[in-house]
Amino acid sequence: MSWSGKSATQGVSRLGLANGKADNRELFLKQFAGEVLTSFEEKNVFMPLHRVRTISNGKSAQFPSIGTASADYHVAGTQIFGDSVPHGETTVTVDDLLVSSTFISKIDEAMNHYDVRSTYSKEMGNALANAADKNIAKVIADAAVATVPADGDQVGSWADGEFTGFGGSSTGGVIDINGAGGSVNDFSSDNFVQGVFNALETFDRNDVGGEKFLVVSPKAYYKLFNNSASTIMDRDFGGNGSSALGQAPTIGGVKVLMSNHIPNTDESTTSLTPTSTTYGSYTGDYTGLQGLIFTKDAAATVKLLDLGVESEYQISRQGTLMVAKYAMGHNKLRGKGAIQLVASAT
Repeated sequence: MSWSGKSATQGVSRLGLANGKADNRELFLKQFAGEVLTSFEEKNVFMPLHRVRTISNGKSAQFPSIGTASADYHVAGTQIFGDSVPHGETTVTVDDLLVSSTFISKIDEAMNHYDVRSTYSKEMGNALANAADKNIAKVIADAAVATVPADGDQVGSWADGEFTGFGGSSTGGVIDINGAGGSVNDFSSDNFVQGVFNALETFDRNDVGGEKFLVVSPKAYYKLFNNSASTIMDRDFGGNGSSALGQAPTIGGVKVLMSNHIPNTDESTTSLTPTSTTYGSYTGDYTGLQGLIFTKDAAATVKLLDLGVESEYQISRQGTLMVAKYAMGHNKLRGKGAIQLVASAT
């Protein structure tokens, strides 16, 4: 029905209009899409690639090491007394409790129009998993250059003479993949591939058996797709990589894995855990480290409390405290179970 003196829109009750203002949608709620943007999830690759033992109580676990027996020709009539077989052990001690926590105010949660607890739980769990992955990577890198104590692993440590580099001689446990005159992290894809083959040859010459794992930095991983001299990426020449799919090839029968948790700087004075007399602080100089090739025996982890999340409503603070935690420790196990691929300054 029309009324004289009024337009067709006058007298209409606009549900989104606030106190006669111009915006007819001001009072309408914003539509929640149901999608919450969180940080990118980092890849954790090292946990299943080394020795892991779970204990129900105690502070440490021992990993025994048995040496090799000897053989001699017997002279007729002489007494056989038997030779001794050397024994040793490596102890892995549980670190202090590592936690990630957050507090959610009740009033804030009541006002918020989407759930955050599941996202917070996931992010805290990721933070702890990333810390563990980084620590394991450091321990494996340390194993390659460690001096094994006399009462530890019976295989012993790498000798300097076992290794050579493209920019000069390399020290025990380290293959320099840099070219002569290069700077830190400056290496060719061909040198990297040849460095992997050098490491595999060194393993075989020293009778290091078991499955090998190769974990490389993102820089080294994507350099494999620009390999000028090698045919490992070319299927027409027997290669098994794929530039189209972004799949790096196996090198010498070893699958290539990528991780951004490989340390690449000098972390001699930094640590994720406090320095203590009961466990290592996971520090070292990892400048130029681009890859680790190793066996499962290179390092070990002891878990006392696996990853878990707890929450508690606190009346005195009128909110909920959420805590993610784990108690585990890591240590190098076998020095000759790991080799570093380093692009150092030459």
